Amino acid sequence: MYNKQTAGGKMLATKSLPKVHIGKIVCYALMITLLFISMVPLLWVVRTAFIPQELTLDLTAVSLPVLDNFKRVLQAAPFGKYYGNTLFIVIGVLVIQFVLVTLAGYAFARIDFYGSKALFVLFLSQMMIAPEVLILPNYTLMAKWGLTDTKIGIMLPFFASAMGTLIVRQTIKTIPYELEEAAKVDGASLPQIIWKVYVPLLKPAYISFGMISASFQWNNFLWPLVMTDSVEKRPLSLGLAMFAMSYETGAQWSDVSAATVLVCAPLLILFVVLQKQFIESFMHSGIK
Repeated sequence: MYNKQTAGGKMLATKSLPKVHIGKIVCYALMITLLFISMVPLLWVVRTAFIPQELTLDLTAVSLPVLDNFKRVLQAAPFGKYYGNTLFIVIGVLVIQFVLVTLAGYAFARIDFYGSKALFVLFLSQMMIAPEVLILPNYTLMAKWGLTDTKIGIMLPFFASAMGTLIVRQTIKTIPYELEEAAKVDGASLPQIIWKVYVPLLKPAYISFGMISASFQWNNFLWPLVMTDSVEKRPLSLGLAMFAMSYETGAQWSDVSAATVLVCAPLLILFVVLQKQFIESFMHSGIK
C-alpha cells in the first residue's frame, strides 16, 4: 500500500503494484523446461506410432494419424494374449494384496501382542532388499513347487507387501478407536469390524497402494523373464521386449513405437484419470 496526496490535502490509499519475484519466474521456467525435455521421448514414440512407416525418420514430416502400424503389430504378435495375462496377474496380485495388507495392517495397528514392534520392523526390512537379490531363491522355491512357467508362479512372490502394510497401518492409526468400540457394543465380530468399519475408511490407502502395485506389476520384466518359457504365459512387458528384439536388424521404429504405445497407454490413461485421487490418497494415508 502507498498513499497519494490530492489537491485538497487529503491522503488516498491505493493498492501497491504486485512484486515481481525473479526467483519464482526462473524456477517455473526451469521446471517447464525440464518437463518438456522429459516429455520428448514419449511425444516422439506417440508421433512415430501414428505416422506412416516411410516417414518415420523424417522429423519434419507432417501427416494425418494412421493405424496401419497398430494393425501390423497386432498381426505380428499375440498382444491380445499378453493383455489377458497381464490383467490376470495385476488383478490377481492386487486382490490378494488388499486382503493380506488389510489384515496385517490391522494387526500391527490395533493388536498389542508380544514382539509386535520388533516384528513390524523386521517386516518392513524387506523394503530395503532389492527384488533382484531374491530372484534365485524365489526361482528355486517355485521350481521345487512345480510353478515355473505359470502365472501363479509369477504372482506368488508379490502377494505380501511391506509397503502396503505400512500404508494401511498408518491409515488405521488415524481412525478413531471409538468406532471399533461402538461396533463391538453392537455385537459385531472382528471380521465384521474390519469389513464394515475399516475397509470403507481405507479407500485412500487402497488407491495409493493400488496404483503403485499395479504399475509395478504392469511393468515387471525381469521376474517374468526368468519364470516363463512359453508365449502363452508372457505378460505385456516381456512380449514387448521380444517383439522389439525381433525387429533389431530391420529397425522398424514405427511398429516398435506402436507396440510401445499399446503397452503404456492403459497405465498412462489410468494415472491421468486418477491422478487427483492418487495425490489426495497419499495426503490422507498418514505417509509424510
